[in-house]
Amino acid sequence: MTHIDAGAELDPVHPVPIPVALSATGLSTAEVAERVARGEVNDVPVRSSRSTKEIVRANVFTRFNAIIGVLWVIMMFVAPFQDSLFGYVILANTGIGIIQELRAKKTLDSLAVIGEARPTVRRDGTASEISTSEIVLGDVIEFGPGDKVVVDGTCVEADGLEIDESLLTGEADPVVKQPGDAVMSGSFVVAGGGAFTATKVGREAYAAQLAEEASRFTLVHSELRTGISTILKYVTWMMVPTAIGLIISQLVVKNNNFKDSVARTVGGIVPMVPEGLVLLTSVAFAIGVIRLGRKQCLVQELPAIEGLARVDTVCLDKTGTLTEGGMDVTELRALNGSDEGYVHTVLGALGASDPRPNASLQAIIDAYPDATGWRCTESLPFSSARKYSGASFGESDGDTSTWLLGAPDVLLPADDPALAEIEHLNEQGLRVLLLTRATKELDDPEVKEGARPTALVVLEQRLRPDAGDTLRYFADQDVRAKVISGDNAVSVGAVAGKLGLPGAANTVDARTLPDERDAMAEALDEHTVFGRVTPQQKRDMVGALQSRGHTVAMTGDGVNDVLALKDADIGVAMGSGSEATRAVAQIVLLNNSFATLPSVVAEGRRVIGNITRVATLFLVKTVYSVLLAIFVVCWQVEYPFLPRHLTLLSTLTIGVPAFFLALAPNKERAQPHFVRRVMRYAIPGGVIAAVATFVTYLVARHHYSGAGSLDAETSAATLTLFLISMWVLGIIARPYTWWRVCLVAAMGAGFLLVLVVPWLQHFFALKLVGTTMPWVAVGIAAVAAAVLELLWRVVDRRVRV
Repeated sequence: MTHIDAGAELDPVHPVPIPVALSATGLSTAEVAERVARGEVNDVPVRSSRSTKEIVRANVFTRFNAIIGVLWVIMMFVAPFQDSLFGYVILANTGIGIIQELRAKKTLDSLAVIGEARPTVRRDGTASEISTSEIVLGDVIEFGPGDKVVVDGTCVEADGLEIDESLLTGEADPVVKQPGDAVMSGSFVVAGGGAFTATKVGREAYAAQLAEEASRFTLVHSELRTGISTILKYVTWMMVPTAIGLIISQLVVKNNNFKDSVARTVGGIVPMVPEGLVLLTSVAFAIGVIRLGRKQCLVQELPAIEGLARVDTVCLDKTGTLTEGGMDVTELRALNGSDEGYVHTVLGALGASDPRPNASLQAIIDAYPDATGWRCTESLPFSSARKYSGASFGESDGDTSTWLLGAPDVLLPADDPALAEIEHLNEQGLRVLLLTRATKELDDPEVKEGARPTALVVLEQRLRPDAGDTLRYFADQDVRAKVISGDNAVSVGAVAGKLGLPGAANTVDARTLPDERDAMAEALDEHTVFGRVTPQQKRDMVGALQSRGHTVAMTGDGVNDVLALKDADIGVAMGSGSEATRAVAQIVLLNNSFATLPSVVAEGRRVIGNITRVATLFLVKTVYSVLLAIFVVCWQVEYPFLPRHLTLLSTLTIGVPAFFLALAPNKERAQPHFVRRVMRYAIPGGVIAAVATFVTYLVARHHYSGAGSLDAETSAATLTLFLISMWVLGIIARPYTWWRVCLVAAMGAGFLLVLVVPWLQHFFALKLVGTTMPWVAVGIAAVAAAVLELLWRVVDRRVRV
C-alpha cells in the first residue's frame, strides 16, 4: 500500500501511469554503453536446449560407441569388408541421433524466443521492454504482479509491493517491500508493483544458476532414461566376463586360423551391445519435441513429455484454463439505494488507481472509463490471498472516501442477506464482485469490517470452446480432473458444470477443508471442484494428492498458481500467463490452448509405449548373445556366427523395424516399472532363442561332420535364429495394422532375398546345404516359437493381473 503522487502522466513508450517525479529515471544510453564495454551485462546463458557441441559429444562419446569403435578398427584389419559393416551402422545411427536432436534444438530455441520474458527497463527517462540478457548493472527495472525478479537489486519504488521468495527461502508468506529493501533474483511479485535498481547481474546474481537451470531443456529424471541406464549397467557387467571367456576360448583353446578366430570373437561381442536403444530413445523424444513444437507447445524439460503421459490426476485452475482471460461486465446492481451514476464514477476511479489491473478490473475499466477529477491518495493492490483491492480518493467536491472491491463472501459477514442473491448469480456461472465503502483507513488490518455494500458488479467469463472436449478426453483416458480455483465455489462449480465435468454440482468451499494432509487427501478423492482456494492451499492440495501415490499435473497462468506448479510432478503454464508461472513450468502452451494437452499426453504415451516395445527387441538380442557366448565357452566350439551374419539379423529383425515401431502411433496408457516389464519379456525370449540356435548349431555340426563345413553349420544356425527373431518381432508388432504386417513381411522377404541371390549368398557367407538340415532348423525354430508364444502369454496374463 502506497501514497500516490497527485500528478501522473502516461509514458509514450509504455502506456502505464508513472509518477512525474520519478525517484529513478534510469541510465542514459551512454551509461549503458559504458557498462556493456566493462562487461557488466546480465550474460547468463539461458537456453532451451543443449548446445550443438554437447549434442554431438553426447551422441558420439558413449561407452558402447567406444567398444564398437575398437572392434570395428580391429575388423577392418583382419576380416573382409562385410564383417565390418556393423561399424558403418553405428556411424549412421549416431548421425541420425545428432540430426534429430539438432532439429529438436532448433524447434525449442525458436519457441523459447517466443516465450522469453522481456522485462521493462527505464532508460533515458522512458520505459521499454528489452531481453533479459541486455540488462546492465544499474538498470532501473519495473515489475508488477506475476513478474519474476531476474537480477538482484534494491527496491527504489513500491506501490503495495509484495514479493514471494518461497522458491528461494521456503517461506510461503509474501514479503512486503519498501524502497531501500533488497530483492533477489528468482523471487516474484504477487501484489502491487514498483521498480528496483540492478545491483548484481549475470552469474553474480543470487539464484542465477537456478534460474538458468529452470529454463534449460534438460535431461532430468525420467523413468525411461533411468531404466535404460540400469539395463545398460547390468549389460556391461555381463559383457565383460563373457567377452573375456569368449576371447580365450576362440584364440587360445581352439587352435583356429587367427583372423577367423578374431572375426568370430568380435561376432560374439558386438551383438551383446544394445547400441541402438539409447539412440532410438533420444530420437523418439526429439521427434516428440518437434511435433509438439509445431503445435506451439514449448517443452522446457525433455522428460515432461513422458511425465504427463504418466499423470493420473490433473489439477486445473479455472481462470485462463477453462475460461479465457478476458471478461465482460454484464450487469451493475446498486445496493442500499446507491446512485448508479455515482457508482459508475467510483468504479472508473478504482480502475484508474491500478496501473496493473487484473482481468476483472480490466473489464470494469472497459465498461466505466475514468472521466472524473478524483485524486487517488492511497491504494491497496489486489492479492489472491486477501481476495480484494482498494483505494482512497479525494473526490471532486472535496470529500474523501475509501472503497474496497472484491469477493462478496470475503467482504460481507456470513449472515448477510445479500449473499443469497449473489449465490443465485454464481449458480449461473457468473462472477460477482462487491463494491463497498469502508469506514476505516485503508491501512487498517480490519478495513473490511463495517464497510457499507454499495453495488454488485456482475461479470461474465468466456468459456474456452475446446475445454469441454479436453475434459472428456481426460475422462476417457482415466485421468481425473480436479478444478481448484480462487473464485467463488458456486461460480466455479457452475462453469465446470457447463463443461460437463462430473461432480461439478457438489462443489467444495476450500475454506472448510481441514489442514491435515490425510484429511485433505480424502476430501480431494471424494470431490472434484473446489473454490476459494488460497495459493498455499493449492500447493497443499498437490502434496496431498501425491501422498496418495498420484502423479499430479497442475495447470495455471497466474501468480497464485506458481507454488503448486513448482511442486506438481508436471507444471503446465499458459503462454500468456505470468512470467513466474512460465519460469517454473515444464511445459508452456504458447498458444494458450488447453486443448493442446491431449497432444502432449498422446506424444508421451507414444514414446513410452514404443520404447518399451523396441527395448524388448534389443534386449532379447543381448540376452541370446551373452548365452550363446557362454555355451560356446562351455562346449569349447567355434562361435557360430561372423559379424556379417549378426549385422544382417540385427538390421532385419531389430534395427529397421525398431525405427518404424518407435515412431508409430501408440495410445496405450503408460505403465510403471519399465525395467521389470521389459526384462519379463526379454529374458525368456533371449533364453529360448539362444537354446534353440545352439541346439541347431550342435545338430548341424554332427550332420555336417566334415572339414570346411563351418559355413553350412553357421547357415543352419542363422536360419533358426532369424525365424525365432522374426517371431519375436511379430509379437512385438501386435496389434497388427496393414503397415505392421507389411513391415514384418518386408523383413522376411529381405532375408529370403539373401538366401536366393548368389552374390548376396557369397557376400553374407550364407548357403543352405542339402534339405534335411534346413528343415530341421525350421522345425527347431517352430517349436521354440510355440514355447515363446506360450511363455509370453503367461507373462502377459500376470502383468495384467
